[in-house]
Amino acid sequence: MKKIRMGVIGCGGIANGKHLPAESRNPASELVAFCDIIEERAVKAQKEYGTKGSAVYTDYKELLKDKSIDAVLVLTPNCSHCEITVAALNAGKHVLCEKPMAMNYAEAKKMLEARDKAGKVLTIGYQNRFRPDSLYLKKLADKDYFGEVYYAEAIAIRRRAVPTWGVFIDQEKQGGGPLIDIGTHALDLTLFAMNNYEPAYCVGRTFHKLNKKTETGNIWGDWDTERFTAEDCAFGFVVMKNGAVIYLKSSWALNMADPREAITTICGEKAGADMLDGLRINTVMEGKQVMIKPDLSAGEVAFFEGSGGKPEDLESACFTNAIQGKGKLYVTADQAAVVTHILEGIYESDKSGKPYYFD
Repeated sequence: MKKIRMGVIGCGGIANGKHLPAESRNPASELVAFCDIIEERAVKAQKEYGTKGSAVYTDYKELLKDKSIDAVLVLTPNCSHCEITVAALNAGKHVLCEKPMAMNYAEAKKMLEARDKAGKVLTIGYQNRFRPDSLYLKKLADKDYFGEVYYAEAIAIRRRAVPTWGVFIDQEKQGGGPLIDIGTHALDLTLFAMNNYEPAYCVGRTFHKLNKKTETGNIWGDWDTERFTAEDCAFGFVVMKNGAVIYLKSSWALNMADPREAITTICGEKAGADMLDGLRINTVMEGKQVMIKPDLSAGEVAFFEGSGGKPEDLESACFTNAIQGKGKLYVTADQAAVVTHILEGIYESDKSGKPYYFD
């Protein structure tokens, strides 16, 4: 089967740290076009990862005119996810867009509509679903090991790890701070494990308590207090239509000595699970409380033959398999749109001081 010709839009940190290495290891794809508003970044990516004759652009619209390109990776700031994804779908390209799907639910719906009209594959970069602990947890959940899950925690807590590069701390370009950046991963994992995408209402609070501090102890150096306009931490409480509840907590900077990122805790009527010390399953056997720790180091969870074991490799393989008709998406855009809607609901509840209702 011929390789999928891919274009990359956005050649910054997430491209170089995750997507470009993964695509270079995927035998089903080849990187043939690179676009970035900073031409030097696109040139560097092309030299390191491009095929012979691959092209460089500074305008994504020019890249999309190339009819030989089958799919694109949208790896730009959050504020342009919707615009570029819709344009790519309208141009007949399959799309993998980085998380979060969009700045708000209205944008996410535009992306879904463009996907449906184009009949193309659209997925979102929630690579944490492809971790061995997440895959194993999902297998158990799908086999009803936990029963009805009625309480869950989505956890993305950093003590002092504010990303000081790019536009991460820019509220206008990103749509928020840790909630939309890393809280989105934790919420995605939680909804997926629960297999519940029907929120009823939520309440939320965001805080700007530390983003104007100096001598911060931040692991990436002190942040620019003038540029740091997003929240430094955010919390939400989500009630689902079936009565289940989710407590979502996220921070880049918080005076908590036990940071944990992109993990979930679920509690069901039969058993529960958490990722507080590796994946742990808690249940009762013969009248005694039992904690089970699966040995995930004994072998990788089988997912895609020949795709390697790294989450980003599995994500890449899932995308190309779906394009080639060899498998279904593990991360659907419809699921990601619900994640975006809940994040928006938490932000809106914070602004209004009232619950946000989804219907």
